[in-house]
Amino acid sequence: MHHHSSADRWAQRVATVLMCVAGVATAATPVDQANSDAGFVLPTDAELERLGARFGTIEIDNQDVFDEHDQHENHALFRLSNRLHIETRPELIEQQLLFKSDDRFSRQLIDESARILRANRYFYNADIVPVRYVDGRVDVRVTTRDVWSLNPGLSFSRRGGRSTYGIEFEELNLLGQGVSVGVHHKSGIDRDVRGVDFVDRHLLGQRIELAANYESNSDGDVQHLSLQRPFYALDTRFAIGGSVERVDRVDPLYALGEIDSQFRERSNALNLFGGWSSGLRDGWVRRWLVGYALDRREFDALPGAVENGPLPENRDLSYPWIGVEIVQDEFSSLHNHDQIGRTEDFLLGTRFAAKLGYSSAGLGADRDSLIYQASFDHGMTLSPQTMFTLSSTLDGRWDERGARGLWFDSSARYYHQQGEQWLLFASLDANYTHAPDIERQLLLGGDNGLRGYPLRYQAGDASARFTVEERFFSDWYPFRLFRVGGAAFFDAGRTFGHDPLGTPNFGLLKDVGVGLRLGNSRSGNGSVIHVDLAFPLDGPSDLKGMQFLIETRKAF
Repeated sequence: MHHHSSADRWAQRVATVLMCVAGVATAATPVDQANSDAGFVLPTDAELERLGARFGTIEIDNQDVFDEHDQHENHALFRLSNRLHIETRPELIEQQLLFKSDDRFSRQLIDESARILRANRYFYNADIVPVRYVDGRVDVRVTTRDVWSLNPGLSFSRRGGRSTYGIEFEELNLLGQGVSVGVHHKSGIDRDVRGVDFVDRHLLGQRIELAANYESNSDGDVQHLSLQRPFYALDTRFAIGGSVERVDRVDPLYALGEIDSQFRERSNALNLFGGWSSGLRDGWVRRWLVGYALDRREFDALPGAVENGPLPENRDLSYPWIGVEIVQDEFSSLHNHDQIGRTEDFLLGTRFAAKLGYSSAGLGADRDSLIYQASFDHGMTLSPQTMFTLSSTLDGRWDERGARGLWFDSSARYYHQQGEQWLLFASLDANYTHAPDIERQLLLGGDNGLRGYPLRYQAGDASARFTVEERFFSDWYPFRLFRVGGAAFFDAGRTFGHDPLGTPNFGLLKDVGVGLRLGNSRSGNGSVIHVDLAFPLDGPSDLKGMQFLIETRKAF
């Protein structure tokens, strides 16, 4: 959240008036050039738009992984890394911009283009700034910083008393073209996974996304394929696409962190959609969507496995649907909130989406059902240092038996900056289900909010959890590879209601702990490494007195 003093604003206005008097828009003199690199002040964005300025030269400054102009990074190993790394192609960067030379100047297009670039895993950061105003044209510089996009090696994590590891070979930016390909083998909590992935979000140089995934796992396989032209920007007028997925796997049900029951799930899904919009109008976007979905799931007992629990009900749903999405163009770029040293984009407005479909026997379904989905996100600043966000989702079905498979999630986040290096964070999460599908178990434990307890420790049909953290963002940058932070935290939560497996409920569970955070600034493979020590304050006497967790997460 950047603020400028009144003196700064008056100085900028005076400089702008002087430039306009000197003939900024009509003559090319040294003053006209208003070159920000040379210390001149550009007209404000509002003045440029009022004057009808147009984009001029677009300079692409894509920087390598390490900055060889920085004495701390000008070492033989870092120079070798830069030589081996293929930089992102300038044309790929230019394809993602929402403006081109001779378009009308727009601060909104600049800011949104920067957010689109920063969303790519192969960039550490991206920024777009006007640098020069001459003869009614605004030259801009697009600056990006690559990360090391080839991620070979080993991965390891431990949480809730369980360890997982993986061997993977992933290239996030093949030949600098933004294409992601990878192969991996991971020993997970539920299964061993062996798979290949492919993602191209700019197929044939267009804004078309192709994604494919195949997994041959220890308990079955997964195949997924999607092709779409999405609503890639707020002013995008149409979208179209589809996806297919086939899954064959063994699903477990948990009680007190241990597998209590297992069954085999076979599912097939198809989703086709199209959408249209009138674009960005007065700071808001409204989109309408229509589509067709197929969702077939079969469940079978697993011979020789633990079979204490109930078997889920087979489902065969086939339905057309309509949807709406509303987005407010209100975003803010911040630092040191959920990341360390990176620019973070937060929605500080409103986003709402809803979908309604009807599955009927006439379309091949095994029942008549009303299918619904909805989501709501909102962010706001409570003060220059304080931000609050709220996110909620709802989905389920309604048939002759009433509400079935209803699932509601809501999450509130509070951020209060206490300075450049300290931040107070708090979150409150609530979940509620009604007549849930058995395979979708509501669980609470070391993997989703209670770090002092085994993973998937408690179950029920509702839950609530609260976390408060004091976050510290240091200036330490060891080996110019990791940015270092830390946290002291308190977690509290519990489940409510009925658990089909009859798991004992220990009521409110609490823990305290401390953790180390390593912001991965040179690789696209994960954002923040967590190393935590958590101490449970409640629970049975045979519970371990300390949990040690290592994992890679997207946020602090």
